[in-house]
Amino acid sequence: MTATFDATDFESEMFDPDAVEMIPATGEGKPDHYPVDISTKAFWGQTSEQREETFKVLRHEQPVSWQRPVDDAVTPDPDDPGYWAVVSHADIVKVSRDNDTYISGQGVLFDLLPPIFLELTQSFLAMDNPKHDRLRKLVASAFTPKQVKLIDDRIALAAKEIVDDVVAEPSGEIDFVQKVAKVLPTRIFCDVMGIPEHLREATEKNAADIVAWADDEVLAGRAADEVQVQAATNLHDIATELIELKTAEPSDDLITSLINAEVDGRKLDEFEIGSFFVLMAVAGTDTTRHTSAFTVRAFTHFPEQKQWLMEDYDGRINNAIEEFVRYACPVMTFRRTAVKETELGGQKIVPGDKVVMFYPSGCMDEKVFEDPERFDLARANAKDHTGFGGGGVHFCLGNQLAKSMLRALFRELLFRIPEFEAGEPELLGTNFMRGVKRMPFRFSLEK
Repeated sequence: MTATFDATDFESEMFDPDAVEMIPATGEGKPDHYPVDISTKAFWGQTSEQREETFKVLRHEQPVSWQRPVDDAVTPDPDDPGYWAVVSHADIVKVSRDNDTYISGQGVLFDLLPPIFLELTQSFLAMDNPKHDRLRKLVASAFTPKQVKLIDDRIALAAKEIVDDVVAEPSGEIDFVQKVAKVLPTRIFCDVMGIPEHLREATEKNAADIVAWADDEVLAGRAADEVQVQAATNLHDIATELIELKTAEPSDDLITSLINAEVDGRKLDEFEIGSFFVLMAVAGTDTTRHTSAFTVRAFTHFPEQKQWLMEDYDGRINNAIEEFVRYACPVMTFRRTAVKETELGGQKIVPGDKVVMFYPSGCMDEKVFEDPERFDLARANAKDHTGFGGGGVHFCLGNQLAKSMLRALFRELLFRIPEFEAGEPELLGTNFMRGVKRMPFRFSLEK
């Protein structure tokens, strides 16, 4: 697919570019030095453990700090003055839940991207009320009890068949990402959406491209904005083809449900379905993929936790999944834009200021989580993590789907592959997603 992005190709009742007032950021009154610089490419090239040492310093000394623009912006802007970095759990929750002061409609990445591009790729993630609630309700109405039951059944079957393939590997070694972590969420997303086989590979590739703009391997010499725009356009093309297919031949899938979804007499239009498809192609595949990879790695370092979970899997797995997400925290950053003057972490925030939440730092905040570096499946307050966001209207819509996949996958892995060891992961180079590109996984079927 080689479509070229043209904003005039997209029209939506929900999208009015003239109504989107972009508030300019200003550097007036801001510090002109950065005692702890977390905007460098070198910083984001570190491991999460190394970055956590820096976040720990900031949490103690300056939980809200002014930072220069990041090196790996999608669309570098010479007039960008920088952003406020929010690293404490309490402040992340505060920003997440105060949607009158901190808005999402100007984007959730570090960059000030064009409004049409936000609508093209981020659906209601980059919307504010009342538009956000209207669209989210429409999408949620498609998740009927019948759909949820179908999804759970598909997840259980997929997890079993994926692990069937693993145990059939005679060498006892695989790349966990390519053979397991990537396969399950991609298959479920495609099954749930009703994506035919001939469109699945393109869907997976373009979804991966959208979140990997700072990774040199993915860019392959291309400009970051070129990669994102092309990937988003390709996914919209796929969504358009799906809408045509499902309009002609409806079936038990989410695209058909989205086409028919109606709230207060209103349906989703083609653009809105396409934008939601782009959002879910990323959110519905990458986050679970990386959480499962980091969890397998954690079981390698904390084998006693695997044994503890297996002693009462059904009784312990729900809390354990919260710890999976806290420990992995695959989504690392989301931005809001201030529209009111306020105070946060002792700092004066003014309209136009970009405020970036660092979720992994919130998940490791020692004021909330005792011994946070420990992978502890019995952690009493694991559910307080910021891995699905800090609450508020933008709390992850797909969190239950992610939990269902993790629950089914680890049931199959732990009880059918009693002995395994995950090697050093090869990480994605990005300031947005804590992603794993490859990770060796060695196993034995004999205990």
